[in-house]
Amino acid sequence: MQQTPTLSLRPLAVALSLALLPVAAQAQKAHELDAVTVTASPLGGDAESQATPVEVLHGQDLNRVKTGTLGETVSKLPGVQTTNFGPGVGRPIIRGQEGPRVQVLSGGITALDASTVSADHAVSIEPFLADQIEVLKGPSTLLFGSGAIGGAVNVVDGRIARTLPQEPLSGRAEVRGNTVNDERTGMFRLDGVNGNWVIHLDGLVRNTDDFDIPGYAIAPEGHAHEEEGHEEHEGEEHAEQTGPRGRLNNSAIKTRAGAVGATWLGETAYFGLATSTYRSNYGIPDGAHVHAEGHDHGHEEEGHDHEEEHEHGEESVRVDLVQNRVDLKAGVYEPVSFLKSINLRGAYTDYEHVELEGGQVGTRFNNEGFEARLEAVQQELAGWNGAFGLQVGSSDFAAVGEEAFVPSTSTDSAGLFVVQRRDFGPVSLELGGRHEQVRLKPDARAKKTFDATSLSAAAVWKLSPAFDLRLGLDSAERAPTNEELFAAGAHVATRSIEIGDAGLETEKSRSAEIGLHAHTERTEFKLALYETRFKDFIYLADTGVSEDELPVRLWNQQDATFRGVEAEAKLHLVESASAGDWDLRVFGDYVRAKLDGSGTRTVDFEVPHGDHSHAYSTQIAQSGNLPRIAPLRVGADVSWTFGGLNASVGAVRYDKQDDVALNEAPSDGYTLVDAHLAYRWDVSGGAWELFLDGNNLTDQEARPHTSLLRDYAPLPGRAVAFGIRAYF
Repeated sequence: MQQTPTLSLRPLAVALSLALLPVAAQAQKAHELDAVTVTASPLGGDAESQATPVEVLHGQDLNRVKTGTLGETVSKLPGVQTTNFGPGVGRPIIRGQEGPRVQVLSGGITALDASTVSADHAVSIEPFLADQIEVLKGPSTLLFGSGAIGGAVNVVDGRIARTLPQEPLSGRAEVRGNTVNDERTGMFRLDGVNGNWVIHLDGLVRNTDDFDIPGYAIAPEGHAHEEEGHEEHEGEEHAEQTGPRGRLNNSAIKTRAGAVGATWLGETAYFGLATSTYRSNYGIPDGAHVHAEGHDHGHEEEGHDHEEEHEHGEESVRVDLVQNRVDLKAGVYEPVSFLKSINLRGAYTDYEHVELEGGQVGTRFNNEGFEARLEAVQQELAGWNGAFGLQVGSSDFAAVGEEAFVPSTSTDSAGLFVVQRRDFGPVSLELGGRHEQVRLKPDARAKKTFDATSLSAAAVWKLSPAFDLRLGLDSAERAPTNEELFAAGAHVATRSIEIGDAGLETEKSRSAEIGLHAHTERTEFKLALYETRFKDFIYLADTGVSEDELPVRLWNQQDATFRGVEAEAKLHLVESASAGDWDLRVFGDYVRAKLDGSGTRTVDFEVPHGDHSHAYSTQIAQSGNLPRIAPLRVGADVSWTFGGLNASVGAVRYDKQDDVALNEAPSDGYTLVDAHLAYRWDVSGGAWELFLDGNNLTDQEARPHTSLLRDYAPLPGRAVAFGIRAYF
């Protein structure tokens, strides 16, 4: 029987959060925040009005943090970090959950790429072309399906207009460079108005070379080979490092993106259509890509040095990604007396991802599909405002090549959802539910059908004009993915052989969250404590078996619990016409994820090997920490605004992570120091802005615990980005 969620959190993280409360309580008057509409919700409203936790990046805040990957762009929000598979790949991690549990959306519709299939697959969305980015924390399955059981990230790009621009022609442009990788990036956006029509055009070109790193690419041998019981602490003498020094080989990137869109906005209806392309050619850092004897080329031998490997013919691996997409949005206002509007969103995507070894095609991944959502927003009924709708989707995934470890699979899904909101005096209550069915039809295997039902209740209680308490309860379900069900072979990205389990059941979660928000004249404060208990959590379990020198891992199910805390405070220190405005931001987050079982269980499995297979029987642990969970993190920055000048300096401390899974090595802590400077001046019909951004200014070696490549690819060293923006 499912236990009622309880919160049990690390004292240091709790102390960080509670220490900020007295600061928030010092001021008495409420402060009204700038409202930014959350487009992902059919009920509208800004982030603060949402009962479920939402963060929105836009304007100068987005300009300061945007990078070439979506994960890194949102990674400094409390509770949000990023995966890392070299500079070309970064997918968001929300409260310790990632991959198929975090939905990535473009304009409210799934990205429809292959980024959840493998850690080396990039998200096919360009952050530099975004108007705003919305991060929905906690289960977002009500609106977006079972793939959002851990949260969702929605990128709003404006390619289909929501409103008529005030000027006949408006837009922005930017050119930038970066010292760490000789980056050359240029982007532009244009929006033209002709009557009720809005025409949109955007484009981006990015070229970078291999990026600089503080020391050696490959970590000491003790880190690179994860062994049970191995411990290494910050400050201890490391073994000799190997690989290239000062530069991460094969980390260069070439990206091209662009779109054209047209929207008609009438008094009673609207219609918009946009077509876009995203193309990226990025490298997998040398030493990170392996081959398994008997599965492919058989280049890797025990004790073989990575640098020597490349000297003797091992080819660098690059990924050539192309996605073409068509988006549609349409709606009718007040079609009948009891509805405010009916809205349709849809997208068709043709995605291809080719792995190139020495310029030759190794493995090809394709994903062609569509998704559509029809939403009806109701008129107020007995005090309730709400929306209901239908979402359908279909995709055909194919993997062809010697390293295709997942079979070609067709996936169809259909879901019905409803969300309702009502105010009861100082309490705003939001309820919702969704039921969906997912069907997977793999080649040469029996099809699988899953039903998933999700329910949600959230409330905001206005304790005073300045303070509100937030409560949330969620019950969510997720259908297994084709990788978890049908994987059978060497997965080079995880440096292992993965074996799926066609008998996996629907994953279920129960979540509880309590939060406190304060908005005063001097302080903005947020605190959240949460717990999610999973029944039949799907994870990749180590078997202790190796074949062709690669560890064999099985997709397995076991109950698990995620507990965490996150806090953020923004203090308005000084507001002066002569000295400018000074603000201090402090934040921190912590999450712990563990399996809830005990002991071990016996499993029998087979590993494909050419035209036959090898049978094994082994014990799998049913308890312990889950792998690659982000460590405790605290950060602070001071910002200054004076006229057209804007400057900030800050640091983020990532603690060492020693709460590790079986056969997972601990990781050292590190501190990243950043600074930003910009000057903006108005001109007739627009504005110009010069900017200078410094990252990792102390040139520290940083190997994120969340990265599969932490032993082969540290983060970039000292980087100084510079450029100019134009607004018109």
